[in-house]
Amino acid sequence: MSHLLTPLINIFKARDLRKKIIFTAFIFFVFRLAAHIPTAGIDNEALKKLFAQNQFLSLLDIFSGGTLANFSIMALGLNPYINASIILQLLTMVVPKLEELSKEGEYGRQVINQYTRLLTVPLAMVQSLGMIAILRQQQITLNNDLISLVGMVITMVAGTILLMWLGELISEYGIGNGISVLIFAGIVGRYPVSFFQTLFIAETLQFTNLIIFLVMSLLVIAGICFVNEARRQITISYARRIRGNRLYGGQTSHLPLRVNQAGVIPIIFAVSLVLIPSMLGGYLKTLKISKLVALGDFFMTFFNPNSLSYNLFYFFLVIAFTYFYTAVTFNPVKIAEEIKKYGGFIPGIRPGQPTAIYLNKILTRITLAGAVFLATIAILPSLARSLTGVTTMSLGGTGILIVVSVVLETTKSLESQLIMRNYDTFLRR
Repeated sequence: MSHLLTPLINIFKARDLRKKIIFTAFIFFVFRLAAHIPTAGIDNEALKKLFAQNQFLSLLDIFSGGTLANFSIMALGLNPYINASIILQLLTMVVPKLEELSKEGEYGRQVINQYTRLLTVPLAMVQSLGMIAILRQQQITLNNDLISLVGMVITMVAGTILLMWLGELISEYGIGNGISVLIFAGIVGRYPVSFFQTLFIAETLQFTNLIIFLVMSLLVIAGICFVNEARRQITISYARRIRGNRLYGGQTSHLPLRVNQAGVIPIIFAVSLVLIPSMLGGYLKTLKISKLVALGDFFMTFFNPNSLSYNLFYFFLVIAFTYFYTAVTFNPVKIAEEIKKYGGFIPGIRPGQPTAIYLNKILTRITLAGAVFLATIAILPSLARSLTGVTTMSLGGTGILIVVSVVLETTKSLESQLIMRNYDTFLRR
């Protein structure tokens, strides 16, 4: 037991790491505090009844970090920022200026991040109007005048900007990726509520169904850990070179290709997009134009979280985003050039373009396994509900995937910083 606690003790002994952990915990506190500040003009009792009956809104609440159920000032969560990131990444592939910026290192990333922040504001305004339209349709808003509408929109947009700022503070001064960590905090904050709700209705469920649900949860956690750690090791050999009187090279190393190269990002991207049609449908249904109302009904029916069409669309969207994000983050041509530059080669494969083609072929195959796994995890809540009848633990595989992935990534980040700190201490000696 002491052996397991040793890394944790060493982390808290390091002053800089201890400061980062305390700072991250403080941001968590601010986030959860702000999540309980309600937006003015909402009938909270009617809102709670609506969320108890609407599976779509319950799913949306999960990814807002539990801030939507009480319609807090952060009700939109990070969805507008995530959607802005998706749009900018897509534009990077088609707009030459943005493509040039993406290749300019830290400066280019800062400019693109600034564009993402600016795009977040109009997206947040559109999403807040859609959300308010849904609430108006259900007669949950107390005041329907223009001034109240403008006040609610400004409040929700400001809440998203505040949440985006908190995420960036964590990325700069805390532990891990700020956006992922805040989503993690929101999901974890929902687990106790869902757990006690499940215990409350346990008497009405069959004991066998509860056992099946628990076994599925354990298998999902084990599967996530296995896939996250799975690697395809590509052997890299280095030719021997003589410089002066010394012999260099002649060594062998490995290039690890992750099965889940994209991590948890495809799930977050897919959820952000798959929820938009339902929000748009709710808004269109409030209009008095018959064709738009019919289109709104179609969106609400086709993208109902309990429908087969929704789950199939969600499944293939996750696969598409997995390939897309893998292509953005891993460039086989650049990797092949780096290997060639340092005198390396893959045994049996010529350096340069043939190496890039080989790496792309391997990556395409292993990414398919990772993409199908992520997509299965994404639709797992619907499968679990149909098999077990447990509806209160609506976080399902998606929430578990985000929680486990963020925990693993944050743990690795802490370990690498601890190893680097010990290495620096050794060099000073």
